[in-house]
Amino acid sequence: MAATPLKVCILGSGNWGSAVAKIIGNNVKKLQKFASTVKMWVFEETVNGRKLTDIINNDHENVKYLPGHKLPDNVFIHRICDEITGRVPKKTLGISLIKGIDEGPEGLKLISDIIREKVGIDISVLMGANTANDVAADEFCETTIGSKEMKNGLLFKELLQTPNFLITVVDDADTVELCGALKNIVAVGAGLCDGLRYGDNTKAAVIRLGLVEMISFARIFCKGQVSTATFLESCGVADLITTCYGGRNRKVAEAFVRTGKTIEELEREMLDGQKLQGPQTSAEVYRILKKKGLIDKFPLFTAVYQICYEGKPVQDLLSCLQYHPVRT
Repeated sequence: MAATPLKVCILGSGNWGSAVAKIIGNNVKKLQKFASTVKMWVFEETVNGRKLTDIINNDHENVKYLPGHKLPDNVFIHRICDEITGRVPKKTLGISLIKGIDEGPEGLKLISDIIREKVGIDISVLMGANTANDVAADEFCETTIGSKEMKNGLLFKELLQTPNFLITVVDDADTVELCGALKNIVAVGAGLCDGLRYGDNTKAAVIRLGLVEMISFARIFCKGQVSTATFLESCGVADLITTCYGGRNRKVAEAFVRTGKTIEELEREMLDGQKLQGPQTSAEVYRILKKKGLIDKFPLFTAVYQICYEGKPVQDLLSCLQYHPVRT
C-alpha cells in the first residue's frame, strides 16, 4: 500500500518565503512523496485595495514582496493563527529559513530552539548565499541545510533541491543557523564602509574580521562541537560575501551613512514594511556579549550596534578594524 503523501505548508510570505514557495510548488508536482497542494500562511495585508491573499491565490504573484515572479498555481494562502502551539502533530518536521537569533535567560537562543520548544517538533535550518530575487529567477546558487537528524535534512533536500538550487546537508545545525544570523551584522559593517566611500580593500578587511568574529562567537555559544568546515559551506563564507556586496543590510547601511536617517526610517522607505535583520541582530548579540563580559573581544559586532543605535560616529568603524584584537 502506497504511503500517504507528505503535506507541505509554508509559514510566511515575504520575498524569501515566496521564492522558496516557487521552488516547492514546482517540485511537489514531480515528486509523488509529497502532496501536490502547498499551503502558505500569511498575515493579511491590503495592496492597492485588494487582500494580499486574494492576489496570490488568484493572480499567483506576491506583488508586494516578490513582484515580477509568478508562483505555481498549487500554492495557496491562509491567515496564520495567533498561536499554532498545540495544533501541530508531533510527527511534523519543520525547517527554519529565519536568519536571526534571540536572547534567553542564559544568553543565546536560536530561533530553531524556540520553535522546537514551543511547537514540539524537530527543526532543521536552511541558510546560504540565496538572494530571494535571484533564486526566484532560477539563477544558479548553493545553499546549506543543517539538521540534527540527517534523515530529516535529506528529506528537505529532496523537497527543495533543483538543478539551479543545490543543497549540502550537514549535522552542524547550530553553526549553520548562527552563520545566517551573524553575517547580517557584518553586512551592515560593509554597508557603512560603502557609505563612507572606503575602497574594496577596507571592505575586504570588514568581511575577513567579521568572519573571524562569527567563528569565535560560534565556538563560545554553540552547545555542540563547531566544525570550521561549516564556515566554508554556502551558509558561511559564500553567504557572507553575497550579503556584503548585494544584500539589503548592506544597501540600507550605506543609505544610513549618506542620508543621516534612522534605521527605522530607512526600513519604511526602502523595505516596504519589512524589518532589517542586521541591526536588530547586532543589538541582540551586543546584549548577549555584555552579559558575558565579552564586548572587547568582538569590536566589529559592537561597533555596528553602537553606530546604529547609540550615536557612535560612523568613522569609528575604521579604528575597530585598525586595533582589532585578532592582531594582538
